[in-house]
Amino acid sequence: MMNAPVILTHRFVRGTCTVVLTLVCVALCGCGFQLAGTGDVPNVLATTYVQTTTPNSEFYDSLRDTLRSRGLEVVGTPERAGARLIISEDSTGQRVLSVSARNTPREYEIFYAVTFALQAGSESLIEPEQLVVTRSYTYDETQVLGKAREERILRRSLADDLARRVLRRIEALAVPMPAG
Repeated sequence: MMNAPVILTHRFVRGTCTVVLTLVCVALCGCGFQLAGTGDVPNVLATTYVQTTTPNSEFYDSLRDTLRSRGLEVVGTPERAGARLIISEDSTGQRVLSVSARNTPREYEIFYAVTFALQAGSESLIEPEQLVVTRSYTYDETQVLGKAREERILRRSLADDLARRVLRRIEALAVPMPAG
């Protein structure tokens, strides 16, 4: 006899969770929420030429992969492209944030900066914009090899983040402006 209330309570909790989850999904869809990477990009970007002076950078690789994952074709010449994504700055570096009592660096900040613009034919869709992302990490001189690897991973993560931000900025072009 004691199992009946437990079973009913379990069914009630399960049913309530299902209803709440359904309501959350409906609310998110109704407010215009989209998962990252699911926005629309202008049709002119179907074939895109990425113009850069640093074609071997981590950012360029991340940007090219991000564009391709969205179904866009990255072409090798501007003549074949509907749009040109111009990367005029692609730089990375690090700064010392703090030092120990013996004047040894203890914490670094890694930064990655890009300046980009977007053109379709003679029309400028996005004027030059600069994006900068940073991350900090602690440095331990007894773990030099591990910290060097951590820095490379952080730098790659920054490049991936910048590529996604550039794509979100491009997606903003496809959003119709409200009349008013």
